This record gives sequence, structure tokens and C-alpha cells, in this order.
Amino acid sequence: MELQLIQGIFSTNDALTLISQMIESKISYHEKKISSNSTEEDIKNRESKIKHLQKELFELRNNINLENNTVNIDAVIKIN
Repeated sequence: MELQLIQGIFSTNDALTLISQMIESKISYHEKKISSNSTEEDIKNRESKIKHLQKELFELRNNINLENNTVNIDAVIKIN
């Protein structure tokens, strides 16, 4: 099954906002899953995922071409 999550042409600022909110939502998900009864391995795994997402967001913000007025986004979720 595929879910067309985002498809379209967005202003650079809107695209950054949209993608940032999605990544921040995923970071929040992992933060909420860390609890006092989580194993050390699970905590390290989630912290690693959070750091990776933060790095990806940082790179996106630095590398998106701000001179372009628009960004084409085609985001699909594939569920197997």
C-alpha cells in the first residue's frame, strides 16, 4: 500500500516549514518513547535516530536553494 503524503510545488519557505514540522514530529515521537523502563540499548538507538534526524534537517536548511522560489515535493509512504 502507498500513501501519497505530500505532492506539489511549494514556496521554499513553505517547503522548509512543512518538512521541518514532519521531522520535528518524528523526533518528538522518539523522545516520548524513551521512558524510565526503556533499556539502555533502546535509549541509545532512539537517541541515534534523533541525532540523525536533526542532522538531516540541518543539512536540508543549509543546502536548499533559497534563490529558487519553489520546491517540488513528492513524498510517498510505502507500507508493506
